[in-house]
Amino acid sequence: MFKKILIANRGEIACRVIATAKRLGIATVAVHSEADARARHVELADEAVCIGPAPSRQSYLMADKIIAAAKQTGAQAIHPGYGFLSENEDFARRVEEEGLVFIGPKHGAIAAMGDKIASKKLAQQAGVSTIPGHNEPILSAEEAVAIAQKIGYPVMLKASAGGGGKGLRVAHNDKECAEGLVSCRNEAAASFGDDRVFMEKFIEQPRHIEIQVLADGHGHTLYLWERECSIQRRHQKVIEEAPSPFISEATRKAMGEQAVALAQAVGYQSAGTVEFVVGKDQGFYFLEMNTRLQVEHPVTECITGLDLVEWMIRIAAGEKLPLQQSDLKREGWAIECRINAEDPFRNFLPSTGRLVRYQPPPTDLAQGQPSAGLGVRVDTGVFEGGEIPMHYDSMIAKLIVHGKDRADAIARMRGALNGFVIRGIASNIPFQAALLAHPDFQSGNFDTGFIARQWPSGFKAESVTHDDPDFLVALAAFVRRKTRERAVGISGQLPGHEVGLDNKAVAITHLGEGNSLRQHVRVTEIAGRPGVARIEVDGKGYDIECHSRLIDVRLSGSVNGRPFVAQVERGTAKNPLAFRLQHNGKSAEITVLRPRHAELQALMPYKAPPDTSAFLLSPMPGLLVQLAAAVGQKVQAGERLAVIEAMKMENVLFATQDVTVAEVLAKPGESLSVDQPILRFAR
Repeated sequence: MFKKILIANRGEIACRVIATAKRLGIATVAVHSEADARARHVELADEAVCIGPAPSRQSYLMADKIIAAAKQTGAQAIHPGYGFLSENEDFARRVEEEGLVFIGPKHGAIAAMGDKIASKKLAQQAGVSTIPGHNEPILSAEEAVAIAQKIGYPVMLKASAGGGGKGLRVAHNDKECAEGLVSCRNEAAASFGDDRVFMEKFIEQPRHIEIQVLADGHGHTLYLWERECSIQRRHQKVIEEAPSPFISEATRKAMGEQAVALAQAVGYQSAGTVEFVVGKDQGFYFLEMNTRLQVEHPVTECITGLDLVEWMIRIAAGEKLPLQQSDLKREGWAIECRINAEDPFRNFLPSTGRLVRYQPPPTDLAQGQPSAGLGVRVDTGVFEGGEIPMHYDSMIAKLIVHGKDRADAIARMRGALNGFVIRGIASNIPFQAALLAHPDFQSGNFDTGFIARQWPSGFKAESVTHDDPDFLVALAAFVRRKTRERAVGISGQLPGHEVGLDNKAVAITHLGEGNSLRQHVRVTEIAGRPGVARIEVDGKGYDIECHSRLIDVRLSGSVNGRPFVAQVERGTAKNPLAFRLQHNGKSAEITVLRPRHAELQALMPYKAPPDTSAFLLSPMPGLLVQLAAAVGQKVQAGERLAVIEAMKMENVLFATQDVTVAEVLAKPGESLSVDQPILRFAR
């Protein structure tokens, strides 16, 4: 076994590898960019080496610096995590040539599976089901159209060296096919330095289901069941679960056996994933093989009780797998939600900055601790007060739950999301909550197009519904009452204006743009039971019991005998008397006032926000990489105005109407904040 390993990565996956290494008694070395000098993975590792400036191409993608760091610190092996250099055959070969051990597959297997065209041919030779298509690089739009017409629309154009949804387009006609080829080639060249694109039949109502394999260097390969990864937005996975609620045991077995056959055909060693697209008839076809650890590996760990990172390390050290396929059992149901630094109400634009508050829900399970127990697990690479930089991906944490069945897992996840406190930056928690509450998700009736169909015009605040919005009103009234109880009798209050405990109030739910919903509230104390009260909202009763500290954001208790977890904060920038509540993804701003005070509040005029239509505003924090307009230039609706880069994403800003540029307010290379003006237009 190794005595010391280096982790060639950052964030939560670096922390994940460190957790297992510590349990195995292996010393760890972290590498970091200048931006990550105080990152969590640096603090957790036994040693740390700075390898360059913030941009990943100058640090985490610098193979020479990483190998030098390993030699400098005496590390015997390198774990690449996922992303960055994890599937780079040149890096894996270099590690081997330098006398170090690459904790992953051999470079030959990475090369064989890293090229989507070559991997599809190998899959066919291994007897793996493949999608009808054209497996040679397509060189022109005319050729693409001719091939698509032969295969039959819809077709999918895919970059040979692609991944993460980049270099991928679906075409339904000749025009989309021709344009899609150009876009795919450009995107692939920019992202991977390889502009080869191939084509395959697009499977309608497809499921994305992947098989986890584990293979040692002694010819023994296992499949560790499947993961359902069909809940995707723009080809990026959002929720993963194991097992799949869709496939049968026969399909599960067939997919697993084909995944093993492919792994053996390429001499695979380590953990890897064979991805399949599955049609509504449960016909399945090979997509690609990921020659690395997957982001969603924790759900497999939950249902099998195996630590995949541990076995990657043991296999790299030459150990044999002690298990047979018949020894593997599935226990319960696991779900993972990716908690990302992005604003779902602003088209999921990246959100960077300081984590003013970061309080994950209480956990029962820990990364790096193999267990098939039930509970909640959080894998993260951040901490409260830390920065979410714009240079890397948007992941804050992975929230994983393990339940006795799918319904139990969904319930556990909804409760965990309710208790996940993130402030200072936006997160996609409301979106995750809306997905989990959707009837089609709960019934398992979805495919990879689910999100696009449900929210074709984007995810809005009104997209999040609550099965009992009056509960939020009752909770606001409860917190106000308990807060005021503590203020009764405080010395120094102005005579005639002391804090009172009226049982009647009016709850005002602010709906935006000066609109509100007013409801009558009655509070009844229950004698001898502190922390308990009966709240009536328009005559509807809520018996609430809550013993959390009212200064805490996360409150837990019961309502009408059912447990709840919610987030409540006092005061907003515009309304210091309001409560901001979050529960099941729904956010509400509610003010609870005495009846007379509510009457007076209704007379207050509404102040509309300033008109910003004459400006092009930055929709997110990021780097202004391109400005396509100059003073005096006339721009038509739909023309490109600027390009902003953040978290490995380029966001293009287009003109929404015909305008003339009157003033340029930002320059390329400038770091922008949210809503910072870039251009001013002539009126």
